[in-house]
Amino acid sequence: MSAQIFAFANQKGGVGKTTTAVNLGAFLAQAGRSVLLVDNDPQGNATTCLGVEPRNLTVSMYDVLIEKTPIHDAITLTDRVGLDLAPANVDLAGAEVEMAGLMARENLLSRALAPVVHKYDYILIDDPPSLGLLTINGLTAASHGVLIPVQCEYLALEGLSMLLDTLRQVREVLNARLHIAGVVLTMYDGRTNLSQQVVAEVQAHFPNEIFQTIIPRNVRLSEAPSFGQTILSYAPASAGAMAYAALAAEFIQRMEEQQP
Repeated sequence: MSAQIFAFANQKGGVGKTTTAVNLGAFLAQAGRSVLLVDNDPQGNATTCLGVEPRNLTVSMYDVLIEKTPIHDAITLTDRVGLDLAPANVDLAGAEVEMAGLMARENLLSRALAPVVHKYDYILIDDPPSLGLLTINGLTAASHGVLIPVQCEYLALEGLSMLLDTLRQVREVLNARLHIAGVVLTMYDGRTNLSQQVVAEVQAHFPNEIFQTIIPRNVRLSEAPSFGQTILSYAPASAGAMAYAALAAEFIQRMEEQQP
């Protein structure tokens, strides 16, 4: 059976996109699923979060996409059994320019993943906070949909219309299966009216897509990346860890119940 492939996208930065991709991946692995996290962002934040130093990479997603290096050669193990990483570094920033001259440039990632789709239960693609060619590649490869993290802050939904427009265009031209597989609310602070208003607003816009689990603002969650660890390794008893554990359980229930 092939992996379910999801892209994490939001062109607004700082919404907890990488945090959600990395920690959801860790808890899926803990639940016994095999997961490949693809760092599709030149910032390499997902790579750093999993304890890999981007500057020390000999093979990265740049080589996979541009040099046609087999993705097997790039994949590295993490300290979490069942969670593998296809890492990225700043080299990937040049890929968008080089991609522009390539045939079928929107399908480079999809083709690169083909040899490993039968090795994993889930492939999670962490896209950059932009709507350039790297993100288009992520959305084209996302055969099972896109996950959109939305932070519970002022103007949370601003700019999402651009993302929705991009999703529509990719669906029409490149990936007919593309849909919103889920919306994850992040950085929730129950003490503020604003957070509660954002929850209500997002629920009104995405009543069927929104996950019930809401990720709180949590100091441990923001500390974990600087130690190169997921929240599951760094602070498994924290509120942030409990939230991502609940999200993973809800994700598994939603995605595996839909399987034929």
